[in-house]
Amino acid sequence: MTYELSSLAPKLVILHTHIHILKKMKKIINCCLSLLLLLSVSISKSQASSVFTAEKEIRSSRHQIIPNNIKSDLTIKINKLKMQISNINPSDADSSGKEKGKKLLILFYLQNNVEVLDFAGPMEVFTDAGFEVKTVSLNPGTILSQGILKINPDYTIENAPKADMLCFFGGEIGYNSIDPRLIKWINTVQNPTYYFSVCTGAFFLAKAGLLDNLTVTTFHSAISNLQLRAPKAKVLSNVRFVDNGRVITTAGISAGIDGALHMVTKILGKEKAKDVANTMEYDRWQPDNGLVITK
Repeated sequence: MTYELSSLAPKLVILHTHIHILKKMKKIINCCLSLLLLLSVSISKSQASSVFTAEKEIRSSRHQIIPNNIKSDLTIKINKLKMQISNINPSDADSSGKEKGKKLLILFYLQNNVEVLDFAGPMEVFTDAGFEVKTVSLNPGTILSQGILKINPDYTIENAPKADMLCFFGGEIGYNSIDPRLIKWINTVQNPTYYFSVCTGAFFLAKAGLLDNLTVTTFHSAISNLQLRAPKAKVLSNVRFVDNGRVITTAGISAGIDGALHMVTKILGKEKAKDVANTMEYDRWQPDNGLVITK
């Protein structure tokens, strides 16, 4: 027994040293990431590429020595930094670390009878901000919005790429008839940095269980119904949008524009959001007219 303990002692010392180094590394990385986020610096694409490469390294099997809680913390910070710098998507870096020039990808899920302004307003905001916006539907074929506008979505849920932001919009939504395939796609296939809903689009997020224990909002006449469907959530009225960090919900129709401008502010900064609002001649925008729970 004495021999076994004595042979184990050097290994314990090495392990203790590794843990000490990892803790110091975490502090240094956190400081660097936080500084970059606070200053909203504009870094070169080659520097951005090394951020994406670092993320791959953190997730790789060669770094299993890093505890999961440290991995998770660093990954969240890197995701925020990727959103901040140069509007470059994680997929922009190939195996050699060279960017391909892709933009942050936003997917709009559209269903039959979707409200036109619910998605058209945010679409204008996000495209003016320089994001890549694509549409996706449950099945192949044409979507009819409000019985008037015919839309041919870019993808179905079977072939859509993974998004950085996944968006849902209102219209005639039968909560009980929401297709289980859609919920499975939301919960198991897509893993975006942000979920965004306008009006009764929040019911899709409720069905997927994404509103549990959050403060949210929706169309003014659907407040009580959403509270019924998401009993673990706190559903607010008289607020334009609510930001929970990863999940952002807005009130009805025009409030989606406010929520979208808030997202531009969150990702690219207030000056960029002001430029977009001016381009759209959206004079009624008030940057602080929503509720931010978690940044």
